[in-house]
Amino acid sequence: MPTVKKTVKKVAVKTAVKKAAAPKKAVVKAVIAKETGLKQSVYDLKGKVSESINLPEAIFGVKVNKTLMTQAVRVYLANQRRGTLSTKSRGEVKISTRKIYRQKGTGRARHGAASAPIFVGGGIAFGPKPRDFSLKLNQNMKRVALFSALTAKLKDGEIKVITGLEKLEPKTAKMADVLENLALNGKKSQVLIIMPSGNEFKNVIKAGRNIKGVTVNSANLINTYEVLANKNILFMKSAIDSLKETFLK
Repeated sequence: MPTVKKTVKKVAVKTAVKKAAAPKKAVVKAVIAKETGLKQSVYDLKGKVSESINLPEAIFGVKVNKTLMTQAVRVYLANQRRGTLSTKSRGEVKISTRKIYRQKGTGRARHGAASAPIFVGGGIAFGPKPRDFSLKLNQNMKRVALFSALTAKLKDGEIKVITGLEKLEPKTAKMADVLENLALNGKKSQVLIIMPSGNEFKNVIKAGRNIKGVTVNSANLINTYEVLANKNILFMKSAIDSLKETFLK
């Protein structure tokens, strides 16, 4: 059975996919305005604009494919299922095989063994058995779906780029301050922090892993589901280059 967290994320993903296909109205926030276009501001740890960056058009400027995004999400969720549920049939339960009572004269229905599904301790009729729920999606389709999700997020003004996060102390309070400076610390805020590939950014993982609603992942491991399931995407500046190296070979 899916957990409550997964159910909430499924709803968020469906909402994000629907929003991606519809035209958007400009929404201005008091703290940080939503930006559109491939030129994005780069914020420092205090939430101030330090420079600007041009995002790669091949990733953030593609045509949004709603159908492919939906398919990618379905494949991802299906592949999370373990398929290990198993019940015993009447031929597999360990119970006596003697005839439980005589054939005639009892006034009850005839039965041959206590392993029948209607008896306590008997087998399960048509119960679940181990099975493989996995689905496949080729690499090109995964890449296009991911680019569509990132493009939709950028159009909605839900992508921000930050610099200096690699120098952050591995403390939860420090990361919480950064998110507050960027106006990403709402009670129901879902933030995906994307860092460059490599093991030298463990301090970012340690600083963000205990904050509710915050997910930290590297650029080479992100997928369509993660992008759509989180309200805001926070890219480390160097993660943009990792993204290009991984998906634009």
